[in-house]
Amino acid sequence: MRRQPTKVLALPLACLAVAVASQMYAQISPATLSQANTDLENGQADTAIALLAPLPSTGDGAAEAQNLLCRVRYTLQQWSQAASECQQAVNLDGQNSDYHMWLGRVLGWQASHASFLSAYGIAKHSLSEMQAAVKLNPKNGSALSDLGDYYAQAPGIAGGGADKAQAIASQLDKVDSARAQQLRGDIAMAKKDYTTAENEYRQAVAVARKPADYWSVLANFYRSRQQWSDLDSAIQGCIAAAAKDKNSSFALYDGAGVFIAANRNPALAAQMLENYLSSSSLTEEAPAFIAHIRLSRLKQQLGDAAGAKSELAIAAQMAKEFNPAQA
Repeated sequence: MRRQPTKVLALPLACLAVAVASQMYAQISPATLSQANTDLENGQADTAIALLAPLPSTGDGAAEAQNLLCRVRYTLQQWSQAASECQQAVNLDGQNSDYHMWLGRVLGWQASHASFLSAYGIAKHSLSEMQAAVKLNPKNGSALSDLGDYYAQAPGIAGGGADKAQAIASQLDKVDSARAQQLRGDIAMAKKDYTTAENEYRQAVAVARKPADYWSVLANFYRSRQQWSDLDSAIQGCIAAAAKDKNSSFALYDGAGVFIAANRNPALAAQMLENYLSSSSLTEEAPAFIAHIRLSRLKQQLGDAAGAKSELAIAAQMAKEFNPAQA
């Protein structure tokens, strides 16, 4: 008697096909993406990862989810993982300027931490992504700024060049004049033309819509030149400008970082970080868990051991994967 072909695999294969189809056409809720973005802005890295990691890798919203996960990894300084997530976002939506910008940005940091043999290739990939971001959206101020910084800092063999950076500064003039002036200051710094650099950074403060951010840039310039009284004045300018604009609290984080790097005025640096953390405008540019770690060190320095321990515990609850030594 002729045997019938087995049908044992038919049901599992059919279920697999349905599962694959469901994955392909899955839609990620905009509310989920919005919550993940809020967690990212608030420095809640663990919560954001828990929300984003299980999401479908294809379908509506997947590219944005991958980009958000990349940016969370970026705040954790997990360069390789961040690059992989950002690459996924670009693969899913290659026409999004911001996705290319973030991939280029992450690759730049990855290159700076890579071995000599691999750094060059990663840097070139970073450059190509930055260029793609600007090509897709010539009015993307953040992408232009990143590309200009690359040109200003990188050697010619890696695609850098002051003339290229100056061309980007001219493009930025039409998009964000303060960023254009800052870039010109960075170009002058690369040339060790410190007088021009100071003038350009001061001009950035003068034309900026959010001058607090550029006061902190100017303060960092003075730190690099060990002009301590000028640094103190610039920080006061930063604090005063931030007090007038609730959306400029990032400058408090940045300015505190300048004081910390200069090993100067820990009490004021601690106050600036506390004001940042209590503000309503936390940002991924200034991860809250890093702010808590830095505040912990400052409190320890100021003799508040209990406060230092508390700040460190808060940071650990927000980002258990982050190594405090990197803050």
